Amino acid sequence: MEFNNLTVEIEKPIAIVTVNRPKVLNALNLETVGELGAAFSMLDADPDVRAIIMTGSGEKAFVAGADITEFRGKAAPEMIPFAKKGHDVARTMESMGKPIIAAVNGYALGGGCEMAMACDMRFASENAKFGQPEILLGLIPGMGGTQRLARLVGLGIARELVFGGEQITAQRAYEVGLVNRVFPADKLMEEAKAFALKLAARPSHALKMAKLAMNYGYDQSLDNGLMLETHCFAQCWSHPDLEEGVGAFIEKRKADFHKD
Repeated sequence: MEFNNLTVEIEKPIAIVTVNRPKVLNALNLETVGELGAAFSMLDADPDVRAIIMTGSGEKAFVAGADITEFRGKAAPEMIPFAKKGHDVARTMESMGKPIIAAVNGYALGGGCEMAMACDMRFASENAKFGQPEILLGLIPGMGGTQRLARLVGLGIARELVFGGEQITAQRAYEVGLVNRVFPADKLMEEAKAFALKLAARPSHALKMAKLAMNYGYDQSLDNGLMLETHCFAQCWSHPDLEEGVGAFIEKRKADFHKD
C-alpha cells in the first residue's frame, strides 16, 4: 500500500510508521489522518508484524498539530468528520492486538500529542515538547485530548495543560506520567526499536489479551474490569503459547511462541 504522507517500513518482526510532512512539521490534515488509519489496519492484519513504532520525519517534530491552514474558514459541521476520523484512528490503534510505541522526536502538540497518547507507550527524546495548545486558537482538543490526557496524568495536570495551552518538556512529561522513558535524541530510535523487538518476542496472543483487558477495563468499575480480566486470562489457557511457555520454563529453554 502506498501513502502520500506516511512511510511504512517493515523490519520483521516490527514496523515503523513515520508521518512524513516535514515542511509543515508533520502536521495532520484529513488525508494524513485517513492514511494513519489505513496503515495501522494494514499492520494489524500482517502476521509478520508483532510490534509497531510511530514517529515523525526530521529532527524537529513528531507531529506538531493539525494543519490549521487546511481548516481555516471551515464551518463547524465540516470539522465534525475530521474529529471523528481522528477518534476512529486512535481507537483503531488502541483496539488492535499489537503494541505501539510512540517515538516522540520533537514537537508533539495538539493532534500530535493526541496520536501519541493513543499509542501504548511513549518514548521521547530530550528535546521533545508536549502540549495541547488549542485553547490559544479559541479551540479545544478534538481528537481525544480532553479524555486521554486526564486518564494518563490525572485531571488536575490535564486541566493545567488544556486550559493553559502551554508546552511541557520531555522531562516534565515523564514526571507527570505522560512519557514512559526519555533518551538523548540520537538514541531514541535505537531504544524504541530495542524495546519493540523485546515486545515482538513476547507471546502475541497474551499481549493482545493484556492490551484488551487494560484498555477496555480501565474505565469500568473494578468488578467489571476484573470480570473482563478473568475472561482474557481464560482465553490464554486455550492458546498453544501457554503450553509452550510453561514447557520452556520447566525445561529451562527459550520459548518458541506461536506466530499469530
